[in-house]
Amino acid sequence: MARPTAFAVLLTLLCRLASHTVDAQYWWTPATATFYGGPDGSGTMGLFLYLHFCSYLFLSALCPVPMVRLSNQSDGSVSAGGACGYGNLYNSGYGLYNAALSSALFNDGQMCGACYTIVCDTSKTQWCKPGTSVTISATNFCPPNYALPSDNGGWCNPPRRHFDMSQPAWTTIAIYQAGIVPVNYMRVSCKKSGGIRFTINGRSYFELVTVTNVGGSGVVSQMWIKGTSTNWLAMSRNWGANWQSNAYLNGQSLSFMVRADDGRQVTADYVAPSNWYFGGTYSSWVNFY
Repeated sequence: MARPTAFAVLLTLLCRLASHTVDAQYWWTPATATFYGGPDGSGTMGLFLYLHFCSYLFLSALCPVPMVRLSNQSDGSVSAGGACGYGNLYNSGYGLYNAALSSALFNDGQMCGACYTIVCDTSKTQWCKPGTSVTISATNFCPPNYALPSDNGGWCNPPRRHFDMSQPAWTTIAIYQAGIVPVNYMRVSCKKSGGIRFTINGRSYFELVTVTNVGGSGVVSQMWIKGTSTNWLAMSRNWGANWQSNAYLNGQSLSFMVRADDGRQVTADYVAPSNWYFGGTYSSWVNFY
């Protein structure tokens, strides 16, 4: 009976690959999890007051500190959108259920937007809520803290796989007072409403485009931009979910081509009109469904 079982498992994996669900991490993998922010998700939405659970438990050594990334806007202001650059997660399509990833998971920003289903490991702790799971989006980076040991506060130190989750996501699977819990996670397809969105910042000869609300794998691996007077121009990742072009595209209607890390590709023609402006967000009608 072992042969049919092994064949069935292999067939299932091949079918999932063929359907382009997600190209990696179909299996449950052990990790750990903490949380940050308030019960309403405050603290995970761009620039935040750091309302970590440690203020309640007085366990500062347990506190990983997610990264706040500052970027200059076209009007001279400064925006804080986390290490992925998503800013307000309500507006960008990611909502309350999100997490900052440790270095081993974040991969220098290449996993921004990935979705994971997480369950608390009841075989290793009493602080789980049995029978529950939560699906989160990767929206931020939890940097290492080499001043603390990896098993006592340096939860995001390499090579640890760690999720610093929003409080609403955390309390779905674990008890608030737990501090840190062992979990198992699996990468899954991202379900989004509406099309991919493009926010254009920067200046002339430097278009910095933040790509949000990406469905399917959730992860952008390559981007192209095209003006009405240009061919398709390859963009490069600047940081997180921000892609840059060094062309002069002012006064041209803009189209974008997006490739996900599962190999699928969509084209959003004429998303931004010819009178687009720096700081504007433009929604398309395409996504990875």
